[in-house]
Amino acid sequence: MIFKRVGDGRPYPDHGLDARGWAQVAPRQVRLDELITTKDTLHLVSLLDEDGTFYGDLFAHVVYWRRELYLEDGLHRALRAALQQRNVLHARVHVLED
Repeated sequence: MIFKRVGDGRPYPDHGLDARGWAQVAPRQVRLDELITTKDTLHLVSLLDEDGTFYGDLFAHVVYWRRELYLEDGLHRALRAALQQRNVLHARVHVLED
């Protein structure tokens, strides 16, 4: 199994971070098998696009809430990592207080 769980939506409250806010969060490595996705749909075109991060953040966005790691943005990056047989992903992890 690639991810801990495949979710459908964000169970955590709104964190209020925009692109500038996410940019302030230092990236770190996160294990793929510890992530819970917040999307259950994949767009194959995005997965195969080599320039998929050209206009966006280079790092996935993860929210740590209630001792779980939720992959908010970066599903395609995570799947690319898994296809390359890597078990970690570089992500910005925002800790959301309960």
